[in-house]
Amino acid sequence: MSRRSLLGRTAAVAAGATALTATAAGTAAAATTRDVDVAIVGGGLAGLTAARDLVAAGRTVAVLEARDRVGGRVVNLPLANGGVTEGGGEFIGPTQDRIKALADSLGVATFATYNTGKNLLYKDGKKTPYATDGLLGSVPPVDVAGLANAAIVQASLDDMAKQVPVDAPWTAAKAAEWDKQTFESWLNANAVVPSAKFLLDVACTSIFSAEPRELSLLFVLFYIAAAGNASTPGTLERLTETANGAQELRFVGGSQLVPIRLAATLGDRVVQNAPVRTIARSGAKYVVTADGITVTAKRVVVAVPPPLAARIQYDPLLPAARDQLTQRLPMASVGKAIAIYDTPFWRADGLNGQVVSDTGVISSTFDNSPPDASYGALMGFIEADEARKLDAASEAEVRAAVLKDYVTYFGEKAASPSSFVLQRWNNEAYTRGGPVSIAAPGVLTQYGPALRAPVGGIHWAGTETSLYWMGFMDGAVRSGERVAKEVLAAL
Repeated sequence: MSRRSLLGRTAAVAAGATALTATAAGTAAAATTRDVDVAIVGGGLAGLTAARDLVAAGRTVAVLEARDRVGGRVVNLPLANGGVTEGGGEFIGPTQDRIKALADSLGVATFATYNTGKNLLYKDGKKTPYATDGLLGSVPPVDVAGLANAAIVQASLDDMAKQVPVDAPWTAAKAAEWDKQTFESWLNANAVVPSAKFLLDVACTSIFSAEPRELSLLFVLFYIAAAGNASTPGTLERLTETANGAQELRFVGGSQLVPIRLAATLGDRVVQNAPVRTIARSGAKYVVTADGITVTAKRVVVAVPPPLAARIQYDPLLPAARDQLTQRLPMASVGKAIAIYDTPFWRADGLNGQVVSDTGVISSTFDNSPPDASYGALMGFIEADEARKLDAASEAEVRAAVLKDYVTYFGEKAASPSSFVLQRWNNEAYTRGGPVSIAAPGVLTQYGPALRAPVGGIHWAGTETSLYWMGFMDGAVRSGERVAKEVLAAL
């Protein structure tokens, strides 16, 4: 079972970054006040997509981005060898139609995630290579009883997910029953074979970067239901697979090339280094105050994760339901560690670089090498409890722990990378975790209706508000398209 993220070539990134610097990297110093139709808080894929659609409809916009870059939870990390790797969202796959269409429109190509050779299962101190092209696909080869139990559990989850409306999961017939229990308690009652429980636990941390005890069963079922589109029901398998799944493709030049090029089309409408502090109603308009710039607008789109949206001061106060919702949607815990080698040496051993493990700091890995394999890159996810344990650790301590795991999985050659990069989203000021906000029991049924409902002239976007592919880049793009239509209808 697998997971999501990406990498590519430097020339394309450099060209995109240069274009952004020259034409789109407006800063707070460039203008102190603006008067527009729509102020957009957040320069990630959601905010930038909304801005694109609003501008195309003839509306004026200002995008206020807190960081000194665009992309939000999508970021390219420069490497010492001149390449790039992804520190955040990276992979796309079947039914993720909107991010693919956006990338195509911007000339950002895709290539297949490296998936040739065998996966590795590391369990109970034993390393087992296994093929992924058989009847079981990429499901690790645990004991027969465990596989049978896991198959029943997966089928049950998919069947229950079909009963969850993606636009309002809290209205499902069994919503109250499913939202009163954790995913952990449901698994304990249904994944009764220990090896089956292991497989589902790994799937959970890989998908959500959260432990099963942290999640409402209803939230998990909604997430599965959302792993599709209007014509294709979501499945757990689509979330976890590489081939024919959410990890199937990567972007040439790195995933951040998409928001970089999108921002470049918006020119100086994008203002960086401008964290928004207050959103206040003033007569028929809103005054949005950020560091160094104040924007007056008829409508406001807040396109940042719910817990960060809660840190903005609103006048008048938001309705209690909306504020209580944001208090109860914390970010999950995730980091990515990428070790760079002269070559992807594991390929010569017949391995595809993908690991599922029951121990260590890194429990799942991917081959993040560029499409021409000019160097090797092993990417590992640090997730949930393991991520939290390392929040206060130094980068050197994290590196040592990660490389120890890589040596366990791939041998002594993994001990000496030419370089090493680390992205810890828990420690990012304008993210504080990832890849997505998560819901514990009771949240969706009690506060879910406030997730997308506008508050006066304030509208909500971001991947957490998407009907499909919540938590993914595709969900962010979909939310931007949805909120743009919503705002245009209101103006």
